[in-house]
Amino acid sequence: MGIVSPGFTGRRGGGADLPPGQYLTRDFPVLSAGPTPHVLTEHWEFTVTTETGEMSRWDWAGLLALPAEDITKDIHCVTRWSKLRTEWKGVSLDTLLADVETGADFALAHSYGGYTTNLPLEDLLDGQAWIVYEYDGEPLDPEHGGPARLLVPHLYFWKSAKWVRGLVLTDTEDLGFWETAGYHEYGDPWKEQRYAGD
Repeated sequence: MGIVSPGFTGRRGGGADLPPGQYLTRDFPVLSAGPTPHVLTEHWEFTVTTETGEMSRWDWAGLLALPAEDITKDIHCVTRWSKLRTEWKGVSLDTLLADVETGADFALAHSYGGYTTNLPLEDLLDGQAWIVYEYDGEPLDPEHGGPARLLVPHLYFWKSAKWVRGLVLTDTEDLGFWETAGYHEYGDPWKEQRYAGD
């Protein structure tokens, strides 16, 4: 699969809000591994599957019925652009995982279109991650992961899986799409963890 990487305007960073090696942009570049899935909300669902095979499921109406939060966060892409104070609306993973019984240490996020990415479960809890469905006051566009995407803003943005459809909780860390291609298994922008071994 190829990378869609149109040009964008930006300027060199250097402010206290930017991790090392990042550039500030006012645009919202579109970077995807493959074509954009167009998922209708009437067909959308989100599942959480535990290490024992227990599954929790939400359809679109079920997601919207959950308490929503307005989120303002900086985001940082591994391709070196950063966008500050982005505004989202969505449901905290704390809410979605509140009744899920698990002893797992890891999660593998799955997306419509086949994309996957791995995360430690602790990075999805304590107000660090959301399933978001609005950006800048509008429904999330498909090119940016709509109808809903994972938002984990403290990690490089490839960890915030577009078109998310579920999490599989596991005892062992199974690498996702970019991680098996040589990207860092964790992806902390403040430590410049872009590639395996960084």
